[in-house]
Amino acid sequence: MNHYSIKFSLPALLLLLFSTSPGALAQQAPVARNQQASTALSENEKISRLISFVGNLQGATFIRNGNKHSPKDAAAHLRSKFDKHHAKIKTAHEFIELLATKSSASGEYYKIKMADGTTTETYKILSNELVKLEAEKMAK
Repeated sequence: MNHYSIKFSLPALLLLLFSTSPGALAQQAPVARNQQASTALSENEKISRLISFVGNLQGATFIRNGNKHSPKDAAAHLRSKFDKHHAKIKTAHEFIELLATKSSASGEYYKIKMADGTTTETYKILSNELVKLEAEKMAK
């Protein structure tokens, strides 16, 4: 068994231990926080992802005011509503609640008939997707 011994003089050891000042460490902390923050989705990015999610629902039918629409048309409708009312919408949750839940004209809830035949209110599907988006970004 080999034993290695390394000898340091006291001044060299102190220099090694204190070569990084507390101020330098404090300056590095915001960089790490900013890197974390930059990986989180903004509220507008979340909204865009939710709209894209609707547009990419293969085999689904969007039901608005009793009429059937393709996912692509549904996404375009949600995008136009958001573009029109974006100043009032600060969060993805507000987008779902205020714009993607029901028709402002009739008060009827928007629904999505999935490829498997199940029909669910759009706000439930979007709320579940938002939870996934937020959990996904927190895990990274």
